[in-house]
Amino acid sequence: MPGLFSWIRARLFQGHGATDYRADSNARVSSAKLPQGDPHADQSREPRDRLDDHLFCWLLDCSPRQLGTPSPFTGKILREIENRLDQNRLEELPRQPLTLPILMRTLGSESTTRKDVSGIILSDAALTDQVLQVANSPFFKAGDQIVETVDQAVFLLGLDGIRNVVSASVMRPMLAARNSTESTFTQRVWRWGLSCARAAELIALNRKEESTSYFMAGLLPALSYLTLRREVQSIIRRRYPDQQATPQMYYEAIDRFAWATAQKVARAWNLPPRYHALLLAAERPVPGEGDAPLTEGITLGTREVLRDAHQRNLADEELQALMSLEPRQLEKVRQMLSRFLAEGLSSR
Repeated sequence: MPGLFSWIRARLFQGHGATDYRADSNARVSSAKLPQGDPHADQSREPRDRLDDHLFCWLLDCSPRQLGTPSPFTGKILREIENRLDQNRLEELPRQPLTLPILMRTLGSESTTRKDVSGIILSDAALTDQVLQVANSPFFKAGDQIVETVDQAVFLLGLDGIRNVVSASVMRPMLAARNSTESTFTQRVWRWGLSCARAAELIALNRKEESTSYFMAGLLPALSYLTLRREVQSIIRRRYPDQQATPQMYYEAIDRFAWATAQKVARAWNLPPRYHALLLAAERPVPGEGDAPLTEGITLGTREVLRDAHQRNLADEELQALMSLEPRQLEKVRQMLSRFLAEGLSSR
């Protein structure tokens, strides 16, 4: 994916500190890295670059040529988004959910009980409804039994399971389409976000790391993608009303600013330091220590969601080369993720 895979690569970390998202003064855009014609045909490019292109052709429902066709307005849009980030005035930055602070404290505490979690959820009627909807969705439903109460959801899913349901419940309304023009994107970016979140959690579990934060951390990139898509639309409407946003504009905005936007969300929501650390570890991998679970989760989640959607992706051997998991471990995680996606087919 542009933005995330690009940040992960060490060439973007050149001593300028975290989240160096500046657009250059000449407004050059990174579509030059896309080969003319069909970028998928160029097997000499890095696998993650090709995975980037596959993902965005699917998310934006466009052809490779559309993805790489530049617009004279793109540079202006990038500079405007950069200014908004610098001045903390992104118009589409989602506000902190009211119950999020106490939820984060409660779900992050080792002394938390099922009664504690149920009480917080039930204190917010909107959250209660959302939790029950998510708990009964194909992605999270435990067996054939319909979950009718919050207490039942907590009992059936357990504390770890309800943590993921709560994270998804908090995020889902923010990733809902506002109109028909963004419907396809929101549906697909939500499915992609769930895939990456689940993959990151599974990889962390496989490494015997504390995994409860990885699911929500894995959803933040999806939220940043939608935020930036809307930010581009906002700028077009206000400054260039006679123009239409293009796939390449969205692609470039996400390529440059998705990481900064994810960090802005984490700060605006006062997420615990643990989340900032997970995001930073994905942005700035330590040389010699391999990729962080969130990084590998994004890679694996992207590959598997594209595979499930019958889109171009990476061959098994290319995927294995990008992962630290042993082949047997990777296959086990892949199978679990494949089931997770297959169970969510009816939610498309």
